[in-house]
Amino acid sequence: MSLTRFDAARLLGAAAVSVATLVSLAAVPAAAYTDTGPRAGTGTGTLMPPPARDEDRTGDHLTITVRDAGAGADGTYELYCHPGGGDHPDPAGACAVLDQDTRWGQDTFAPVPVGSVCTMQYGGPATAHVTGVWAGRPVDARFDRSDGCQVSRWDRMVPLLPDLRAPERA
Repeated sequence: MSLTRFDAARLLGAAAVSVATLVSLAAVPAAAYTDTGPRAGTGTGTLMPPPARDEDRTGDHLTITVRDAGAGADGTYELYCHPGGGDHPDPAGACAVLDQDTRWGQDTFAPVPVGSVCTMQYGGPATAHVTGVWAGRPVDARFDRSDGCQVSRWDRMVPLLPDLRAPERA
């Protein structure tokens, strides 16, 4: 089997395009393609959204509705961040915990993953519903304390959500 000049030129052209594509992809950091970083672990290898920019954060506004938490913690609160404000009991602390937990490619308000192994620890009847916009993305998240995973998820959001942990024993 011999190649004609036409076949050889076509093969060389395809090889040149492939090399050019690979060179351009090599210039982009791998973190732009996968969920890498200190809280990575899904291993999906999917293209992640861009990080939140300062101009995205100007609309950070959340409404937090807490029920059955007791001790005067029930109610609906407005929270604004960047700059902080609203009628939330601790806007600076709530904004700080959200800023600390916000990572590129991660949903700050993600539910407990399906199939998680959780203790049968009941944390009480408290529920919370958080809606609004955080880091330029819509939020509609529900929290409860029905098992160990849900209790941990709630506690990670303190002081956005009320602190319902048992006091330290001396």
